[in-house]
Parts: sequence; C-alpha cells; structure tokens
Amino acid sequence: MSPPPERIRVMLVDDQSLLRVGLRTIIDTDERMTVVAEAGRGDEAVALIESARPDVVLMDIQMPGMDGIAATELITRVQPHPAVVMLTTFDRDDYLFGALRAGAVGFLLKTSPPEMVFDAIATAAMGNALLSPDVTRRVIEAAVRAGPTVAPSSVDPLAVLTMRERDVLMLVAEGASNNAIGARLYIGEATVRTHLSSMFVKLGVANRVHAVIWAYRNGVVG
Repeated sequence: MSPPPERIRVMLVDDQSLLRVGLRTIIDTDERMTVVAEAGRGDEAVALIESARPDVVLMDIQMPGMDGIAATELITRVQPHPAVVMLTTFDRDDYLFGALRAGAVGFLLKTSPPEMVFDAIATAAMGNALLSPDVTRRVIEAAVRAGPTVAPSSVDPLAVLTMRERDVLMLVAEGASNNAIGARLYIGEATVRTHLSSMFVKLGVANRVHAVIWAYRNGVVG
C-alpha cells in the first residue's frame, strides 16, 4: 500500500481569533490540507514561517502592528517561500495592487464559501495565481489608466516568446483559467503550465497577474 499523499500545509494569519477558528474548522474537513500554524499579527507570522514551513498562507490585510501587505513582502523574500493568499472583507484596488506588488498570488474574501477556500488553497499550493475574471478586469483597467511604460519601438516585445506562448499570454490576459486555455488551444493542462512557466521566465515576471500587467504596459494587448 502506498503512503497517503502529503497534505498541503496552511498557516492562518488574522487578528480575529473567531475567524481563524472558522477557517481551521473548514480546512480540517478537507483531507488534502491541514493547518500547521496560526498568527494574530503580521510580525508573528513572519517569525513563524521558517519553523512552521507552510505551503500556503492565508493572510489578513488589516491587522494591528505589521499589516498583511508588509508581512507578505517579508515572507516572499524567504526562499523557498510559501504562496500567500490575502484574506479581505474589502474590495479595494489599493489593497489589490499593494498585495500583488508585495508578492501575493491572489485574494480570498472572508465571506467565501468552503469550496472556494479549498480551491484557493489548492490552486496556490500548485504555484498558480488566483486571477479571477473580475481581478483581471481591474488589473487591465489600472494598466490602461497608467498607460504603456515603454516607448513605442520597432522591436517586438513578444519576440522572446514562441507562438504558443503568445497565445497563452493573450488568453491569460482575458482571465482564462488553465483549463479554459487548454480547451481553447486543444492542449492539456500540464502543457499549459509548462508554457506559463517558460513565459514567466522569459518575461521576467512572477506569475500570471504580473504577466497581464506586463502585456498591457508594453502595449501588446489592449
């Protein structure tokens, strides 16, 4: 008999103990994951990272002392670092872009149903960003407002990408999931992930959120 697969290690960071209890109760019902640590402040989370070794951190944004964005910036400097998903009751662009700049891979509303919590943890643990169509739209709008960050040039900024990687980037910019990209391009999800990884390296970006920002700011989609 083969050993059971290792569970996804989750850390909960929120100053509301009642919310942490609720999240732990939800997560404990899924045999794929387990809560390995909790913290009520950002600095406590930073101090626990190396000993707890979580795969995913569910991080509150607003906390006394060090907030979630500052804590995320410190945590993502650790190598290898866990994936950080921000917990919020607010739908604000300043939080969204502040968290993305700090290295978070996505957002999870505190009112999310259990199925969305499970999906967010599993997605982050696999190294994927949580880029919903709504978040994509807001990223695009902000990028368009900011305008291109590079001057027009005769050099194709996508020259480093293969044609298939270009196709994947365009679909990512539309907010398509890996499954949807695979269906549109008639390739498997594993192949999509391979193209994404290669594309991130070539563009010098950390994840699909940053790839969308890169694409709009370089004027290759719009």
